[in-house]
Amino acid sequence: MYKRFFARLYSAMAGPRPVVLSGPSGAGKSTLLKKLLKEYSGVFGFSVSHTTRNPRPGEENGKDYHYVTREAMQFAIDKGDFIESAEFSGNMYGTSKAAVQAVRARNLICILDIDMQGVKNIKKTDLNPIYISIQPPSLDVLEARLRDRKTESEENLQRRLRAAKVDIEFSKEPNMFDVIIVNDNLEDAYGHLRDALLEEINTVRKINISS
Repeated sequence: MYKRFFARLYSAMAGPRPVVLSGPSGAGKSTLLKKLLKEYSGVFGFSVSHTTRNPRPGEENGKDYHYVTREAMQFAIDKGDFIESAEFSGNMYGTSKAAVQAVRARNLICILDIDMQGVKNIKKTDLNPIYISIQPPSLDVLEARLRDRKTESEENLQRRLRAAKVDIEFSKEPNMFDVIIVNDNLEDAYGHLRDALLEEINTVRKINISS
């Protein structure tokens, strides 16, 4: 059944280009996404991830996650059916190509909020997304933002800052991102994000109106 799921969904290649959003914690990705989803309701969608953990009370298979066995997921990863995957607390998690295509088949722009390794993995696929990096104006500004949250221990904060430094350098690699947005001013950054996606947004809207 799991193999049939992949074969059925992966055949649905048509649809809007997905959007890869990447950047360090505190750069403002979540805030920008909320503004985008509010202004363009019914245009964007999120893929349903796979996991080997058991469903929690109230969770639904195919809605919250695709719940699969470790053997089935590892088999699909080995076949190259996953865009990215990782293991946390003994459970596997990942984003499959098929899950992304399921969003595209509904004529929605699939948003993938992923880290540097995920970006590198997607570069090896034929997904052809729009790559957008959201970056802070500086490490000092990022540190101030993270401290203002008051949700991080000093150890975690320093870990995030070290990761952010690597992320900022990664964003400068040639041909890695189509658009790099420095979030110095929220409204300006949102304007850049919207402009980068406007062509794809308008295409989706035209198709939805005609259908």
